[in-house]
Amino acid sequence: MKTPRAIRTLSVPTAALALLIFATPSIRTRAQSASAPPAHPIVLHAARLLDVESGRITTPGEILIDGNLIREVGAKVSRPANTEVFDLGDTTLLPGLIDAHVHLFLHPGPEDLQTVQESVPQRTIVATLAARDDLMGGFTAERDMGTEGAGSADTAVRNAINDGIIPGPRLRISGNAVNILGGHEDAIGFNPEQRVLPNATYANDIPELITVIREQFKEGADFIKIYETGADGVLNGQFHTPYQYSEEQLTAAVHEAARTGNRIAVHATGEPGTLYAARAGVESIDHAYQLSDETMRLMREKQIFAVPTFTISEYFADHPIAPGMSALERQLIDYHAQEFKKQLAAGVPIAMGSDVGPFPHGTQAREFVLMVKFGMTPLASIQAGTINGAKLLQWETQIGALKPGYFADVVAVPGNPLDDITALQKVTFVMKNGVVYRK
Repeated sequence: MKTPRAIRTLSVPTAALALLIFATPSIRTRAQSASAPPAHPIVLHAARLLDVESGRITTPGEILIDGNLIREVGAKVSRPANTEVFDLGDTTLLPGLIDAHVHLFLHPGPEDLQTVQESVPQRTIVATLAARDDLMGGFTAERDMGTEGAGSADTAVRNAINDGIIPGPRLRISGNAVNILGGHEDAIGFNPEQRVLPNATYANDIPELITVIREQFKEGADFIKIYETGADGVLNGQFHTPYQYSEEQLTAAVHEAARTGNRIAVHATGEPGTLYAARAGVESIDHAYQLSDETMRLMREKQIFAVPTFTISEYFADHPIAPGMSALERQLIDYHAQEFKKQLAAGVPIAMGSDVGPFPHGTQAREFVLMVKFGMTPLASIQAGTINGAKLLQWETQIGALKPGYFADVVAVPGNPLDDITALQKVTFVMKNGVVYRK
């Protein structure tokens, strides 16, 4: 996510830095002591359980968990010897939420300045706290869409989570995103003599793309994120955004990633870049403000996900960091909302993604509310952030639903989210991999 440049005197408030310094040891101790599931079975009992595939509510709802796996799901499950029962009261059990577009290495404030003023070690500390906050908000799996200038530091964060050193969601990571010289994430607006680095890695043609893709995978990336369009604008009432890579170049990138069984995701807000991406066969088109009929047809046929990211636009409309930004964002929201209805009618697959980072981590369940506001049913929005998110992250047989044999990633929310989608903003219980992180 690129934001206009504005002046900041401190990259992180002093109090926040103190929190980082003093909170880190306790986080590590907590994570290490809680990284292994209990040795005894657990039954989660709540007033309701949502089957996200069918939309059926089971009353009451129970889940039997043994180690890190779900063993039984129903109104009444068995209770083996030494079972511990958690009565979660008037809540609804559902799978852990999945955000397919996050930035763990960003925090509120002008993006292009924080990436210049803050060191990579400092930003990595911030990312560990962001991962914790997202987990506590109910997001048990995420796709990190670029470190924005922190290189492959997300490899260390993902691995630390996997090793139980710090708490956080399951992660698919992309390292540094890929961009052209003078493109959407280049360091534009600074004194050229200062040689300010871009927030993404340069690749200007097919040979450079292949080299960068190989470097990213060598350093631990799970997929590649490419900036395909930007900067966005509205001219004479019409949305426009220049493309960065040709269809041929994107196709070469997709083929290179596929050579090792990996995939490409693109930041692409409009035509013709979105069409080039769909023809090339990327895994997702993120933001997707504008999709032509042909682009939507290809996305439906190839099952390429659109990731809307409404929340970031709303946040910048309410918290502009540059003159004129609020008005532009509100224009884009209105335009995107109209286009989103067309995408739903055309059967474009949708995955929930918020672009959290420039706004506070752990608050991105707002995206579900906005997807419903702009045309989705509550169930469809939940499916976008569970079943569809699991498919996009290539974990569809392991997470995203409450089924026997799936990992025990479970959250509970008050009331019934099918009646009130804002319940997803009030998560009261979080379990990931059989470990309780919030209760």
